[in-house]
Amino acid sequence: MQVTLEIPDDVASVLQAQGRDLSRAALEAVGLETFRQHRITAYRLRRMLGLGTRYELDGFLKQHEVWLEYSTEDLDGDRETAERLWQGRQAEMAGEAARERRAG
Repeated sequence: MQVTLEIPDDVASVLQAQGRDLSRAALEAVGLETFRQHRITAYRLRRMLGLGTRYELDGFLKQHEVWLEYSTEDLDGDRETAERLWQGRQAEMAGEAARERRAG
């Protein structure tokens, strides 16, 4: 979709003096505010801005001081998942070692 905005000349001259492309600045502003309001996902924001990787999006968000929300509950869940995966990998490695001993 293409959108046309009317910006007063004095405001446009200030924005242009910063060397910014006004179309890109407007797109970024809309995207950032929509993301802040939790109305679009990080994936959709990345697509909207044409950023190739999540790493680029993280840099963009950091540049604009938009921080990802990460609670202690998120941390606890990630820790539990990591522990479960680690234990599963340890069991796989023990099974592989036992098979090698039997075969060898």
